[in-house]
Amino acid sequence: MKFGIFDHMDRGGGPLTAHYDDRLALIELYDRGGFHAYHVAEHHSTPLGMAPSPGVFLAAAIERTSRLRLGPLVYTLSLYHPLRLIEEICMLDQMSGGRFELGVGRGISPIELSLYGVDPKQAQDIYEETLAIIRLGLASDRLTHEGRHFRFKDVPMELSSVQRPHPPLWLGNNNPQHSADIARIGANVGHNLPPAQTRLCTDAYRAAWAEAGRDPADLPFMGFTRHIVIAETDSEAQSIARRAYARWHRSFYTLFRQYNFVPRLIYPDTFDEMLARSEAAAGTPATVLAQLRSQIEEGGINYLFCRFAFGDITRSEAARSIELFTREVMPSLRDL
Repeated sequence: MKFGIFDHMDRGGGPLTAHYDDRLALIELYDRGGFHAYHVAEHHSTPLGMAPSPGVFLAAAIERTSRLRLGPLVYTLSLYHPLRLIEEICMLDQMSGGRFELGVGRGISPIELSLYGVDPKQAQDIYEETLAIIRLGLASDRLTHEGRHFRFKDVPMELSSVQRPHPPLWLGNNNPQHSADIARIGANVGHNLPPAQTRLCTDAYRAAWAEAGRDPADLPFMGFTRHIVIAETDSEAQSIARRAYARWHRSFYTLFRQYNFVPRLIYPDTFDEMLARSEAAAGTPATVLAQLRSQIEEGGINYLFCRFAFGDITRSEAARSIELFTREVMPSLRDL
């Protein structure tokens, strides 16, 4: 088992300057605590995401860390020019000394894409072509491509990444039917699902990996995200989690309510429902350890995306959860 951080960078109240300062201070704790990677989301025109340019925030995070790997989860590829993004990826991988993680996707919100002038019906096609160009460009000295959306002829690739042919690739997935395709390209994968549904995806991934004749020891990361709050008592932790989750939930659905749109990804209205669905953890270290152990084993994952900072959780509340998790929970989960 490895442990990472997933961060929507959602707005919790107060000035943005303090928001960024608090997040960077927590990232220093993740670095010291032995987490594998920090993954930041990309969202636009919504309080759900205060890092609409992930690379800008990650550049600051690189300067505050020495071991922690960092990357977007995900770059919304349909909003980028591929040459521009190739150069940014190379810069971040070089600046971090080869610690960059490359998460990519088409964009989960049709509203955000439309606000930026991208037809959601074209997003998947743009995403697939852009990803192909990025992988080719990162592995080449010169780039030639003839496609539906982009055409390049013998473009010099002056920048290169430290990690060859490219940094580790991450994709999001909530559909078992897509797991085999992800396994074939050897990408790491994250899910936003209850354990039983996650297990359908991880089983399909492992089966495709084995069918390809690949060594199980080389299996990429397969994980799910969990909101986590830890305190000295169960009641205190759950009280904090209920308050913070309510704020996060409002941010998540802000654009969908404004545009009267039903999203594909549905989260319960309350934190108690999240606990009942085994999609979160809150309590003392012993309580959280038992909750996560059960969820991890049922889901068949080998990577846990932790959300310690969400909603209006304060810097001190998040720091306490991180300290208790790294000291009393993480060591007991490593060997699962």
